[in-house]
Amino acid sequence: MLNKLSDTIYYLSNQDDRERPTLGLVCGDQYSLVIDSGNSTQHAKDFLQEIEKLNVPPVKYVVLTHAHWDHFLGMNEFDATVIVNSQTNEMLKVWKSYSYDDRSLQKYLNNNQMSAMCVKIIQTDMSNRDSFKLNSPDVIFENTLTIDLGNKICILERIKSTHTEDSTIIYIPDEKVIFLGDSAYGTTTNSLFHFKQSLLLPMIKDIQKYDADMFLLGHESICDKDEMNIYWKELTTASLVVKSTSLENALECFKVENNRDPNDNEIFFIKAFVNDHIIQSQ
Repeated sequence: MLNKLSDTIYYLSNQDDRERPTLGLVCGDQYSLVIDSGNSTQHAKDFLQEIEKLNVPPVKYVVLTHAHWDHFLGMNEFDATVIVNSQTNEMLKVWKSYSYDDRSLQKYLNNNQMSAMCVKIIQTDMSNRDSFKLNSPDVIFENTLTIDLGNKICILERIKSTHTEDSTIIYIPDEKVIFLGDSAYGTTTNSLFHFKQSLLLPMIKDIQKYDADMFLLGHESICDKDEMNIYWKELTTASLVVKSTSLENALECFKVENNRDPNDNEIFFIKAFVNDHIIQSQ
């Protein structure tokens, strides 16, 4: 079932057990725009079935927030203009070259080109996968793009991100709503989860320049401004105390700087920033 955020904005909640991220729907007077196309053809079909229950204008655009499989593998199901930034387009070219039969999937799994979860979802939720080929995006932008759905403006911007180099965010000014995709998360490199420390403050600046009250995230669904501010503060406070690959030094620095022990979230973030130093030193 779609969640109604306002008269013109809806979202399908994330399902972590099925690796399904949040999908968004923004409706203008003339057209509707979808944010992320789902992790499979079945995910996209489920979303489209829910949209059909609403009395909204036809879906004319699909915006992909980034080129991670769980956000784009459903794109072929939409009879709409697919929009990506130029970096996302380059990354999608790899997936366009893939075949999705069992033998090919096993090869990609063995070569670490796909995760075990990705392969499982493709095998269970992708129809006609033996002949499946990913479509090409229709519109490619560099930095920003503004779309008018009919008295409903959507601002797309590629931003610096701690998650991936190709993150696109979508801001709806009149609703003060912003879709962040996975941009505010960390990432995993060489089996180490980390936040890219050098990109943290530029990313927060890019996001906070938009006057948003509600934030839609890929795997949390929805947060208000207070929740996001707490998240940013905990991330920033953790980042400031990490200056090396030493977790012990970072934890001690935190106690000295803040006159308290870090909470569980801050400990998690400190470890992630330490991992970033480890990765940068390799």
